[in-house]
Amino acid sequence: MFARELGNGAVLRPLEPWRAEELLEHMDRGREHVGRFIGLADAATDLDSARAWLQSYTDKAAADTARLHGIWLEGKLVGGVLFRVFDAEQGMCEAGCWLEPSATGRGLVTRAVRILVDWAVYERGMHRVEWRVASGNAASIAVARRLGMRRDAVLRAHYLHHGVRQDIEVWSVLAPEWRAAREKAS
Repeated sequence: MFARELGNGAVLRPLEPWRAEELLEHMDRGREHVGRFIGLADAATDLDSARAWLQSYTDKAAADTARLHGIWLEGKLVGGVLFRVFDAEQGMCEAGCWLEPSATGRGLVTRAVRILVDWAVYERGMHRVEWRVASGNAASIAVARRLGMRRDAVLRAHYLHHGVRQDIEVWSVLAPEWRAAREKAS
């Protein structure tokens, strides 16, 4: 297992099934906030469903089709980042995130996703990293911008969430763009 420091008392590490109780406590603290745009709040409603959701990502990681990492702040799980889709053969993956309100505004997601994208591009040879976000999720769109992604498209009325069809924006960064930006920053 690994852990990566994110600074200011925050750590990024794999989020595994044995942490289901922590995930459930985290969801109970931030369920309304997290659930505004994504289905995780509906997927982890009790210990069994939290464990099953985490196990699904463990299984996907074993199949090399997804990855899941938690963000801990001062020892408390406050959010996570993931590769919801990871297609090594096609060289494409889709990153995503969630965060409870107490941890917002600290740059945690941007720093955590940057670590994941570095790994995907430099270690795994991914060519394209996507970020799909509901058009109303300004905080997540800001993360995509801070990561140097470009908006490729808007999928109109694409995602049905809590009975409402949401427009989904597709943002992306290509490996040559990512490498050039990382070299420029160092």
